[in-house]
This record gives sequence, structure tokens and C-alpha cells, in this order.
Amino acid sequence: MTGTPRPDAPTGVMRAVLRVGPSGGAHRVALRVAVSLAAPLVVLWALGRLDLSIYATFGTFASLYGRFDRYGDRLRMQLAAGIQIIVTMTIGTALSAAGVDDVVRVIVVAVLAALVTVLAHRARWHPPGALFTVFAGGAAASIPATFATLAEPAIIGGAAVAWTLLVTGALAAWGTLRRGAAPRSARPAPPSYRSAWELGATAGIGTLLAGLTGLALLGTHWYWAMVAAVAALGGAHLNARVARGIQRLVGTLVGVVLAAGLLALHLPPLATIAVAVVCQVGAELFVGRNYGITMVFVTPLALSMVELAAPTSPQELLVDRVLDTLIGVVIGTIVAVVWAQLRSRRPAG
Repeated sequence: MTGTPRPDAPTGVMRAVLRVGPSGGAHRVALRVAVSLAAPLVVLWALGRLDLSIYATFGTFASLYGRFDRYGDRLRMQLAAGIQIIVTMTIGTALSAAGVDDVVRVIVVAVLAALVTVLAHRARWHPPGALFTVFAGGAAASIPATFATLAEPAIIGGAAVAWTLLVTGALAAWGTLRRGAAPRSARPAPPSYRSAWELGATAGIGTLLAGLTGLALLGTHWYWAMVAAVAALGGAHLNARVARGIQRLVGTLVGVVLAAGLLALHLPPLATIAVAVVCQVGAELFVGRNYGITMVFVTPLALSMVELAAPTSPQELLVDRVLDTLIGVVIGTIVAVVWAQLRSRRPAG
């Protein structure tokens, strides 16, 4: 007799790649994120300091945390995530200001990826993992800096995090007035330290190998390979990780085509900000439904951030994005497969 498969059982890879899940109220999250992102960027545009926009953007990524949690838990999670993003950016900026070798920068970002993966897993952050840590730390380490500008990530990123918390708090107060306080629910016990450190180790190894490979083969934007690797290592089981890697690669290829058209328009800064906000909204509408579609929006968003902060040759940006993503996905998938094989050979208990 055929039984009903468990909801968390691994599905076929291609089925997982093509599946589009229900919206689950994603429009509310997208609206909150749009407000959180747009205001800091417009303020920096008005001040003529869009070179600092990348720090503000990373700070507003705190608004992406806790989308399924109660208001109080969401605020606490966003505060903790925002603090770690600020610390990560400051460490990356310090590496740049000190002029350390790029290999050292890759190693430090990989260590941060491992530690934050453990923290996020134990604290049950959502989204889990260290993707934003790698993105923020690697980007900050790649931007030219001096010790005189060392405080910029903390000031700009901190202001963005504070704005994000204000928006979330205001919406929480409004929701409480409309619907009343939500009933308290017990949070599940944190996972074991062993599973957390195993995930941290795979994230550290995957990002390290991807970063070093990207640095050796391409030289610039090596952190994009690290981001792709840590993304490919996400997922509850091996099939989900392989599917996520495929989705990231295919979504990035489509997103690069879209980004190429946008960069060819040479949009003014305010229009570029509008594109970034629209792309962030699109990403949030699909992040819980299909990661490949999400990457179609994330890719132009990431390239728009770079264009605002430090204008670069569009051709270089597009080529590096594709190649670094390919490097990261391949290495991240290999690490995921090897880790799964090692776990399967370990005695139960």
C-alpha cells in the first residue's frame, strides 16, 4: 500500500525548481520592505551622497527578517540581524582600509559566514543562513575605504536599521489596533549545537572555496561567488539545495539580460533608485514561492546597488555576475553533495 509522503520529504529536483508556491500574504512584506528601502536612498540622493547607498541598502535588509513571526519576535529578530549586518560591514570596511590582501578578506568573510550561520540556526532566524552577511561583508571589503571613513557603515547602516525598526513598529502598532494583540505562541526549542555547527562548517568551507576560486579566476567581485555558494547551501535537504543552486543560476542569467537593458538606458540616479525599489518588491513577492523568479529581480537590484555606490563598466558587471554565480553555484552544490554523503555514512545516534 502506498502511503502519503511526509510534507518535508525531498521532492524531485526539477519539480522543486519549477514549483511556484502560494503567495502567503507576501504583498504585505513587499510593501514594508519597499518603504524601508526607498526612504534612506531618497535621503542620500537629496544629500548628494549616493556613494553611501550600499550601506543603507544593507541596513534595510533587516526588514526582510521575521516575516512569519509575531510583531515582538519580528522586531527582536530584525534588531539582532541589523546589528550583525552593521558589524559585518564595519569589519569589511576595516579590512579595506587596512589594505589587507584579498585572500585575507575572503577568509574573514568565510569565517563570518560560518559564525552567523550557527547564530541564525540556533536563534531560528528567518531567512536562515548567512547570505546577507556574506553579501554585506564582501561588498564592504571590496569598496575602497580609509580609516577616516570607517564609521560610515555603522552610521549609515545604523540609521537604515533604525528606520526599518520604526516602520516595522508602526505597522505592528497599526495591526494591533485593527485586530488586537495576537495570541502568544511557544517558540520551538532551538536545534542542537551539533547541527548548527555542521551547517556553519559547510557554509564556511563553501564560501571560502568559492571566494578563492572567484578571486583567482576573475579577481573582482569575488564576493558574488561566495554569495552564490552560501545560497546553494541553503535548503532543508540535498534535493532542495541542488534545486536552489539551479534556480539561482537560471534566475541570474535571466536577471542579467534584464539588467543589461536597464544599464544601457543610463538612467538618472532617482530612476535607478525607483528600479531598485521595484526589484526589491518583486523579489519579496516571490522569495517564498520560487527562488529562481526571485533571482530575476535580485540580479538587477544587486547591480543597481553597485551602480549607485561605485559606477563601473556595465559589461564588466554583467560578465562578473554570471561567472561568479556559476562558480559559486557549482562549488556550493559540490560541498552540499559531499556533506550529504558524509552524513549518510555516519552511524545513527
